[in-house]
Amino acid sequence: MAKIALPYLDDFLLNLQTNNYSQETLYNYERDLEVFQEFLNGIDIEFSKVDKKTLLNYKAYLFSLDRKTPKAHAGKHKLASFSINRMLSVLRSYLKFLIKIDYPTPVAPNAIELVRTEKKHPRVGEFEQIVQLITAPNKFEKNSYVVLRNRAMLETLFATGMRISELLSLKKDQIDNTGRIFIRGKGKKERFVYLTERASKHLKEYLEARGLADSPYLFLPLRGKNAGHKDKKISPNYVEAKVKQYRELLGLNIPITVHGLRHAFATYLAESGANPAAIQILLGHESLATTTRYVNASDKYAERIHHQFHPLKE
Repeated sequence: MAKIALPYLDDFLLNLQTNNYSQETLYNYERDLEVFQEFLNGIDIEFSKVDKKTLLNYKAYLFSLDRKTPKAHAGKHKLASFSINRMLSVLRSYLKFLIKIDYPTPVAPNAIELVRTEKKHPRVGEFEQIVQLITAPNKFEKNSYVVLRNRAMLETLFATGMRISELLSLKKDQIDNTGRIFIRGKGKKERFVYLTERASKHLKEYLEARGLADSPYLFLPLRGKNAGHKDKKISPNYVEAKVKQYRELLGLNIPITVHGLRHAFATYLAESGANPAAIQILLGHESLATTTRYVNASDKYAERIHHQFHPLKE
């Protein structure tokens, strides 16, 4: 059986590239479309034969544990509705591109309906738990360089609220002598974030141990396939795995993740009374509505507002 391929996939990715999308976005779009391509191969349906029922079956496929990864491996866990909607949105964008270049499409882009998303109450670790996690490298790492590097990474994440992709792409020349960091983030949007004195101290200690390594990146891998290469960065998977390891070793019952540190950064600023518009700028959010979710998610903030403003509080 010949392998089914999506038409003009390379041209679609080239179109994204020429519209100044980041390499990370290109990779994510390609990966998500490869899942759809793998699905079509699994049911032996040509792209030109795709119809609304095929899309319905694709949704069911994404929800199931029979789902295959882009490398045709079995899915290890059920996809969240947000992830499924991202994949459906990518497919919709691909169909719109085919129409744009006058290629016949088997279904209209608006035939792809997104799924309902679950409304979870976001959980943020207690401040003491966040501090425990940030200081964990000193407790659990044996290599002195790894202690300083991992501590500096976690301190920087929580001090600035930056994304993990922004942290691992960080270069020394992006930081000025006041601790202000120039970031080109998601969607090529530019902003400044700021180190605390505490984070600056740990970053300085790490840089002294790092020395004059011949790499443009601030945080360097010590081992593995990325070590020793001038233009190689630490893998996001490494940082995610380390945070998970520290959390388990500390016995923390809240699933704090790397992204959770960004969430905690915003939540604790909100709890301290920070203006949501200022938090929006620091996080690099395009919409204030996205930022206000962090304010609304703060239990302590809600409790304080309740006690302060309830008409029958006395």
